[in-house]
Amino acid sequence: MSIYWQAFTTFFRIGLFTLGGGYAMIPLIEAEVVDKRQWVSKEQFLDLVAIAQSCPGVFAINISTFIGYKLRKTPGAICCALGTALPSFLIILAIAIFFHRFEDNPVVAAMFRGIRPAVVALIAVPTFNLARSAKISWANCWIPIGGALLIWLLGVSPIYIILAAAIGGYIYGKYIQPTE
Repeated sequence: MSIYWQAFTTFFRIGLFTLGGGYAMIPLIEAEVVDKRQWVSKEQFLDLVAIAQSCPGVFAINISTFIGYKLRKTPGAICCALGTALPSFLIILAIAIFFHRFEDNPVVAAMFRGIRPAVVALIAVPTFNLARSAKISWANCWIPIGGALLIWLLGVSPIYIILAAAIGGYIYGKYIQPTE
């Protein structure tokens, strides 16, 4: 089986069976591309997640594109991006075609009320796992918490948070952090 087909089907499966969007996909993507297939290392995966988060666009498409590019340059990026996007496109298309038939159904409304908390959990778990993998400790947890509060309470653009963190990290690594 070609690497292109493997990459496409891997990301198609992840896209098909993941509720909650890109962040809910992180543990599944990590299990497939780091643990099972070993297409990228854990450190490379963390770097790709950070880059995908800071790029405009849909996170799931960004991360799959970067992994595909790492595998086989542009053709690999296209295969992985299509594999990720196609399930959502097909599902949304089917929902759009039939939604008018069940939009006022109380059972469907109750199901969506039940799904919402589960989606929050699906997003929270990879966030905590990423924090642990990125070596966020009690000593430096003020950085993501402060960034989140600035965005949420004061409406600061995430772009400014990313730029400030990048500059702060550069200064810390270059001038403050003790060298061994």
